[in-house]
Parts: sequence; structure tokens; C-alpha cells
Amino acid sequence: MRYIKPEPYYEGLPPFNVTGSPFNVVPIHNYPELMKDTCALINSEWPRSETARMRSLEASCDTLPCSLVLTTEGMGRVIAHLKLSPITSKKKACFVESVVVDKKYRGQGFGKLIMKFAEDYCRVVLDLKTIYLSTIDQDGFYERIGYEYCERISMYGPRHCELPSLQNAKKKYMKKVL
Repeated sequence: MRYIKPEPYYEGLPPFNVTGSPFNVVPIHNYPELMKDTCALINSEWPRSETARMRSLEASCDTLPCSLVLTTEGMGRVIAHLKLSPITSKKKACFVESVVVDKKYRGQGFGKLIMKFAEDYCRVVLDLKTIYLSTIDQDGFYERIGYEYCERISMYGPRHCELPSLQNAKKKYMKKVL
């Protein structure tokens, strides 16, 4: 796939469009009308109060945190979402979380597509060098798109003691250098 980057790429942040495709990836704060559908999509995978979810989406901005959504042309349907969050101890990196694709669209390459856009957004718009993430059961997917295993990383900075709740955690941490 060939990606069209708007001119200038970093100003105004219009939809990023895939050549010959009816799909766009947009920062949700530029399209607040998509927030309700995005909230429902995320809650279909990880139920949480709508109020808390909406506050998280409303915090999206041009820097970090930033929620990106994959949508159909004309912004008619939200297909996928991910959130880019800052890592306090790493200024040129971010943490990807809440990656979800609508169940009706899984297995069709949309997870790979939104991750590619997120990587481009991080590298070109945010000038970041590394993306980190954690996963319980999707490490094979992330390996196929270029992520490698790494040590546990905290979005909030280093811990000075080990938390008992994390000792049995099945999370795997991965990163990709952009």
C-alpha cells in the first residue's frame, strides 16, 4: 500500500488516506462526532463506564496522549482505535494501548493498517523514535509487523519496588524502533 501524506504533513492533521481505499485514520480530537462510536468499540472489548472512557478520548490532543481511529470514507463507521500515551522517563517514545478492531472487521488487515499509520504519525508528526506496547495474547501479530520483545516498561517512570500483582502477569512487552 502507498500512503498519501497531506501537505504539509504536520499542520492541521487532516485525515490520512490510503491510496485507492475508502479508509482514513484520524486523530479523534479533530473529529469529536466519532467519540461515541469509538467509546462503544473500546467498551465492546474492555467494558468500562462510558464516562471514564469518554474522558480518556476527550483528553486526546495534537501531542500525547492521542487517540487515532480508523474509519470509513466520509467518517461513517469507526473500524479500529488505538491510543498513544507518553512515557514519563522516555521523551522520544510512546506507549500504544487500547488497540482494538471491530469484531466484524478482524482478520482483514485493519490492525496492521492502523498500527502502520500510528508508526508514521509517531515518526513524522510527533518526532518519536520508539513505540512500546504490552500484550497478553497478540505477540505473534506484533512480531509479524516488526515488534520485538523487551523488558517491562512503565508509562509512569521507574518503580523502586516490585509490585506483587505484576509478578504473575502474563503481559509481554514489545517495542519497535522507528
